[in-house]
Amino acid sequence: MTEFDTARTAVINTHWQYDIVAPEGAFGPFFAEGVQRHGVIAKNELLTQAARAAGGSVIHVRTAFRPDYADLIVNCPLLGLVEERKALVDGTRGAELIEELSPEPGELIITHTRLTGFHGTELDGILRGKGIDTVVFSGVATDHVVQGTAREAVNHGYRTLIVSDACSAANDEAHQAALDTFTLLGEIVTTDDVVAAFSR
Repeated sequence: MTEFDTARTAVINTHWQYDIVAPEGAFGPFFAEGVQRHGVIAKNELLTQAARAAGGSVIHVRTAFRPDYADLIVNCPLLGLVEERKALVDGTRGAELIEELSPEPGELIITHTRLTGFHGTELDGILRGKGIDTVVFSGVATDHVVQGTAREAVNHGYRTLIVSDACSAANDEAHQAALDTFTLLGEIVTTDDVVAAFSR
């Protein structure tokens, strides 16, 4: 049974952006089908609503770049695809968070330009300022930003949970492999586990 102090727990929703998870988005051909087939957006809605109802923190992590990509360092194939596909330009619909998982007033949005939500952002300082010691991750893709940011959370000293059915990757094998490799670092839980913990 999953248990945590709701006041010291943050749900961190990562990369729920039109360019990444919408079928028409720049990265939609990679991720949209899996998101839809597994009903991942609906799972995230349940997770987020449970956190809000219990007084937990909800933080939204997004990636976005200047229109001229001056802040994009293309040192790996994934970031090369961002430029190639003209994706995730700040101020465009593609970089926006999807309507189903849009922030409520007072919820923080963290924007990053590298591969994870901690690198070069104020995420750690915000979490510590709120007294957070437990972080719960959802998002796309499981094997990139979700697992990468979760690993950084472990390094920063947080108890770290990944919600298995509230994440998705380019294929089910990559998703499962990312979860399997995280089991010695944090906890793999389900949406039902986390909703029940918030309800208690």
